[in-house]
Amino acid sequence: MTKTILTFRSFVRHIVWLVAWLLVIVAVASVPAYFILDAFGINLLTLISMVLANPQVLPNFMISLTQTQPTESLFLFTTFPGFTFAALFSSILMIWVERKFVAKIQLRVGPQYAGKYGGILQNFADLFKLLFKEIIIPDKADKKVFIAVPLALMFVAGSLLALVPAAPDFYIANPSVGVIFVFALIGLSPIIALLAGWASNSKYSFLGGLRALHQMVAYEIPMILSVLGVVVLSGSLSLVSIVEAQSGIWFILLQPIGAIVFFVALLAELERIPFDLPEADSELVAGWQTEYSGMTFGIFTLATYIKFYALSGVFTVFFLGGWFGPSPVPPEVWFVLKTFLVMLVMMLPRAVMPRVRIDTLLRGGWTKLMVLTFVNLFLALLIVSLGLYHAGGL
Repeated sequence: MTKTILTFRSFVRHIVWLVAWLLVIVAVASVPAYFILDAFGINLLTLISMVLANPQVLPNFMISLTQTQPTESLFLFTTFPGFTFAALFSSILMIWVERKFVAKIQLRVGPQYAGKYGGILQNFADLFKLLFKEIIIPDKADKKVFIAVPLALMFVAGSLLALVPAAPDFYIANPSVGVIFVFALIGLSPIIALLAGWASNSKYSFLGGLRALHQMVAYEIPMILSVLGVVVLSGSLSLVSIVEAQSGIWFILLQPIGAIVFFVALLAELERIPFDLPEADSELVAGWQTEYSGMTFGIFTLATYIKFYALSGVFTVFFLGGWFGPSPVPPEVWFVLKTFLVMLVMMLPRAVMPRVRIDTLLRGGWTKLMVLTFVNLFLALLIVSLGLYHAGGL
């Protein structure tokens, strides 16, 4: 229950609490800012002292920043395609795009009056609301696991970003078995959902966690099998090599069945409509996230949309040729545009489709999609054995 301010002492305590939260936010925001500036060879503390001494330094600094090349490793990790870009792109832009896009399709008013400039400020209002809302932990919950689960989901989403190449030289890590790493990280999601439901000590949450476990297991196996055709055609488990193998033709043209299966499995993995059974707000309130509030719920939302962006990027790498496109446009831009298009298509079912029943969902994953993955693998082997395709083109 939220505490009511009745005395001057409680008012002062509340103000001190808000100031403390603001200091924490500033401290957290200064960490990526420090590394971003350090990537350009600039010390944050020195810059602040210079600006305080002479405010005119700031415009000249902004001009010089655009003309400076960053130190590659730190820039990739902190900015693009790292966590900062993904968080800003997915949590601010894509949430707003989804709200407006779905509202337009359903012929209703989306974010417009609550936030100016087309409703974009609504996202910032939601952020500040979550920042200052009370974090309530149920009395009988396992508090350590309860708090650790949102951070674990954020870890999985951030780790996926490290594996997705945005350009030939724009990636944080390029292991020779990158495909295996991707599915290893995706495989942690059912465990995280189940732990969230169990640690909350709530029947709604635990039922949502069990549904998430069954749903993700049923669809992750077809997801893995749908990529085997891509591995066969490219002859590699490296994500960069898979993209380079599509320099002549994209795999979505050679593996349309695999692309469809992978796309449907992504919807189930992300618990998006029509596969939002683990949430099912009309039945389970918010599913395995029911007992979370304040910034613990905010971290879930941010991690979910970062994972949304990362897995859309994985689809782009596997089937849409990654960064390949007409040369006048930089490869990084092509990758972001393709990923944005995949995210937009994944938003469409939310606007036009109802939620499926749990039995229909599980039967579809274990039977129909499984059969399609084997057909897709057979076609890939047939193409290679007949010599109709070699890495890089027909």
